Amino acid sequence: MTDNTSDTTDIKSIPATTLTGDPLDLHDFNGPLLIVNVASKCGLTPQYTALEQLQKTYSTTDGTGLTVVGVPCNQFAGQEPGSAEEIQTFCSTTYGVTFPLLAKTDVNGDDRDPLYQALTTTKDAEGEAGDIQWNFEKFLVSADGRVLNRFRPQTTPDDPAVIDAIEAAL
Repeated sequence: MTDNTSDTTDIKSIPATTLTGDPLDLHDFNGPLLIVNVASKCGLTPQYTALEQLQKTYSTTDGTGLTVVGVPCNQFAGQEPGSAEEIQTFCSTTYGVTFPLLAKTDVNGDDRDPLYQALTTTKDAEGEAGDIQWNFEKFLVSADGRVLNRFRPQTTPDDPAVIDAIEAAL
């Protein structure tokens, strides 16, 4: 597998905050992460189903399996307008989401969250780094915090390239 990362930032060392406002240490997850900017009112929102399936298939009770991490973002056509409670309720009741959700954040622009400042330096399969294109862009992060792969929004979570990358990271 090709390492597409343009630096050696430990993504897991970047402070994160849960949707409920609590601090989250990404090092608490011992295995790889699939970090995805999500939205509730997007044409790609049904990707939640496949993301939850990845969580069920590849997570482990000891934390060494895959953990999907959802990052709500309202920067793309206002498609995540809800409050933290509304987002949590939508995700759990509509898609049965059990994976962690971070606080709603900016993934592009002057107020880009530090997590996305680091993630967006990673190149995709075509060699392009930079801004997030739309909702449901995915980053596979190794157990030791290195970004392994970047998948653009139209690449579904159950795409063979995503599955192969996840299995290689495990």
